[in-house]
Amino acid sequence: MAATEAATSLDGWPANTRLHYRVGGNFRGPLSGDAEVQWQRQGERYQVQLAVHIGWIAHLTMTSQGLVTPDELRPEGFEEVSGVRQRHVSFTAQELVFMDGTRQPRPSGVQDTASQFVELTHRFSQAAPALAVGQSVQIWLARPGGADRWTYDVVELETLSIPRHGQVEAFHLKPRPLARPRGPITAEMWFAPTLQYLPVRIRISMDEQTWVDLLMDKIEQSEPTALPLPGS
Repeated sequence: MAATEAATSLDGWPANTRLHYRVGGNFRGPLSGDAEVQWQRQGERYQVQLAVHIGWIAHLTMTSQGLVTPDELRPEGFEEVSGVRQRHVSFTAQELVFMDGTRQPRPSGVQDTASQFVELTHRFSQAAPALAVGQSVQIWLARPGGADRWTYDVVELETLSIPRHGQVEAFHLKPRPLARPRGPITAEMWFAPTLQYLPVRIRISMDEQTWVDLLMDKIEQSEPTALPLPGS
């Protein structure tokens, strides 16, 4: 009975999901490639992975693993790999541990660069009242260099042309500048209510001339697996 109740309490989370994206952008000229966001859950454990491939130019993978609760994800580790460069941050019950060995108290509800996509999808799908233009969304994000509290403004409900899905309305979330930014990289996100509030578009900007735009192409979903998650 306890196991059944625990499973039921997690029913609000998405089924195992793989989102395929077409990638465009600019870096000293037009870019093209593909990307995936994959969410897997086994019982009370999860893994989220974002992988971006831009031909021979770049290959970036971000992976988050941790626990699923009825209300939120609780990351335990985050790693990003770009070429031969690896960076990470660890999460204990009370602290965040960064690459340089520094520590800080763990903020309530803190996420990482990969887990935020699933966390926000769950938050929006369960929200009452529903997401609306003019609202703002706050979330703590821990990255290998430190943690910051980000505020995303819901600036517009846009109609996007999504391959295989046609015209889809999506809420556009745009981050406010940080008071003390750790670098120039920012990410805008578009969440579609008719597609389970999944992030159908993600735009990552380094500066006005350098950006990567991910537009969703295909959704694959299945029930949570009974097999061990990769790395578990």
